[in-house]
Amino acid sequence: MMLYKIAARQQKTDIPLYLNPIAAGFPSPAADYVEKGIDLVAHLIAHPSSTYVLKVSGDSMRDAAIIDGSMLLVDFSLKPAHNDIVVASLDGEFTVKRLMLHPYPHLRAENPSYAPIPLNEDRQVEIVGVVTTVISTMHRNVRTR
Repeated sequence: MMLYKIAARQQKTDIPLYLNPIAAGFPSPAADYVEKGIDLVAHLIAHPSSTYVLKVSGDSMRDAAIIDGSMLLVDFSLKPAHNDIVVASLDGEFTVKRLMLHPYPHLRAENPSYAPIPLNEDRQVEIVGVVTTVISTMHRNVRTR
């Protein structure tokens, strides 16, 4: 997993925003116009000084739509809670898993091929941040940097 700091921005970038929600069922042909722009960075990042971007490697979180190559926005200032998807330092290595506090504290993969990781004194575990956003490329021809 690679860790990137959010860079200080010199200028905001607005992306066109359609104010009418998009239908996941039957399409609405009347709602096909742009009403204003949105600054995605301002919209997605509440705490820029404590938010990092991590690039995912592996398939342990695939059932949570976190796939190999996904980019995660991770806020290191948020207090993790039961059922949050978190980034943890596990024996010195970063991993992304779901934090489960009940019925016993453990980290759970979102792929049944991976066993839960109990949070106990046998392992050195530190929850370092909470995943706030997952960014994945849906179209195979989209270039990533």
